[in-house]
Amino acid sequence: MSKEKRRAVAVTGIGMVTPVGNDAPSTWKALLDRESGIARIASFDPSGFPAQIAAEVKGFKVAEVVEAPKLLKYTVPFTAFALAAAEEAIRDSGIQPTAATASRWGLVGGSGMMTAEFEFLQRFQAEFAADGEVDYGRLGKEGERFISSPEFAKHRTVTGQALLHRRFGIRGYSANVHTACASGGQALGLAMRLIRGGQADYVLAGGYDSMITPVGMTGFCLLTALSTDNDEPHRASRPFDRTRTGFVLGEGAAFMVLEDWQSARERGATIYAELAGEGNSLSSYRITDSHPSGDGPIQAMRWALEDAGETVDGVDYINAHGTSTQMNDLGETNAIKAVFGEAAHKLAVSSTKSQMGHLIAAAGAVEGVICVLSIRDSVVPMTANLTSPDPDCDLDYVPEGPREMPVDVALSNSFGFGGSNSAVLFRSPERTEQQGEDDA
Repeated sequence: MSKEKRRAVAVTGIGMVTPVGNDAPSTWKALLDRESGIARIASFDPSGFPAQIAAEVKGFKVAEVVEAPKLLKYTVPFTAFALAAAEEAIRDSGIQPTAATASRWGLVGGSGMMTAEFEFLQRFQAEFAADGEVDYGRLGKEGERFISSPEFAKHRTVTGQALLHRRFGIRGYSANVHTACASGGQALGLAMRLIRGGQADYVLAGGYDSMITPVGMTGFCLLTALSTDNDEPHRASRPFDRTRTGFVLGEGAAFMVLEDWQSARERGATIYAELAGEGNSLSSYRITDSHPSGDGPIQAMRWALEDAGETVDGVDYINAHGTSTQMNDLGETNAIKAVFGEAAHKLAVSSTKSQMGHLIAAAGAVEGVICVLSIRDSVVPMTANLTSPDPDCDLDYVPEGPREMPVDVALSNSFGFGGSNSAVLFRSPERTEQQGEDDA
C-alpha cells in the first residue's frame, strides 16, 4: 500500500501506571514538576543486594480503578497495572468494543518474561524442595492441593493478554510481544500496521512489566547493570552523564487506543497525534548490548523516518532509550548522530528514565505516551541529574528542566536485551492534516 493511500493511524486514548503517577495526568504532571519515582525498595527487604533502590509504583489499588473482581483474582502486580492503564485508555478514547465491532478490534501487548511471584516460588520451595532438590513424588501427590486453578492461571505468560481480552471484549487480532526492553515500542508499531493493512479498525496497544522482585534484582545485579548509588536514589539514574553507573529498575504499564484516522475524525474523537512510522531491527552483537557504533538503532530510526515519510530536519524531539549505562548512552548518541547528521545537534533529546527508571517491557509504551503528550502540550521533559556531561555524549539532552517548544514530530527509541531495537514516530494532528491537504 502506498504512503499516499494507506490509512493514517490516530492516537485517541492514553493510559499509564508509572512510578511517578497512577494515571496519565498525574504521571505527566510529576515529570514536568521534576519529581523522581526512585527510592529504596519497599516491596521486599533489599539489604542483601548491591542495588537496593528501584522505581516502584506507589499507592496503587487496582480494585479502585477496575471493577471486575472475578478477573482481578487472576492478576499479579504487572497485569493489574495493565488492566488499569488499558481501562484509562479506553475511557479516554470515548469508544469501546461492542457486539457489532468486537471483531474489528485488535489487542497487542508488550510484556515481560517474569510471571511467577517470588512469594509463590518461596512457598513452592518450602513445600516441595526444602532440601534443595524437588521431591517429584510428593509434588505429584500434593501438587493439586498446593496450586489452585486461579493461582496456576495467573502465572502464565499469556494471562495479561487474556485478562485484557476478557475485560474489554476484544475478539479480533491478538499478539503478545516479548522483545525485552523493545516490547512496548514494537507492540505500538505492530498495532499501527494492523490498522494500516485493514486487519483492524481499532487496536488497544501498549506494554506492561515489573521485575522488581528478588529474582529480577538478582539477575540484573549479576549483569552489573544496575546503579548502586543507594544513598541518593533520586540521583542514581544519570543518562548521558560521565558519572553514570547503571540503570534503575522500574515497573508500570501504558496503553493507547489507536484507530483509523478518518473514522476518528468522523466520530468527533479527540486526536492526540498520528502514530506515523515505526522501525525495528535486530542487532547480533551481544545478548545485553548493542554495538557501540549504534548499528541496530541506526536501522530502526532510519526505517521509522522512511516509514513516516519524514526527513531528519522534520523531527523536533527524541525520547531516548537513555538507560544511564555506559554502553547504551554512548551507542545511542552515536546512532542519533549517524542518522540525523548536522540536524542531530538541533534536536531536543531527553531520557525520562532519569525520573521513573527503566520499565523494561513497558518502557516503549510509556515513553510513546510521553511523546504524544509532548506534542499536545508543546513541552518536552528533561533529562534529570545531568550535571557532569560526558564529552562523548554531546547532544542537547534538555538538562535544565522541562522545555516549552513546538513539537510536531517526536521519536521514541527503545533498545532491548537480545539486540531488539524499536523506534516509533508520532506526528501532530495539525501536521498530519496539512500533509493530507498537500497530498490531495
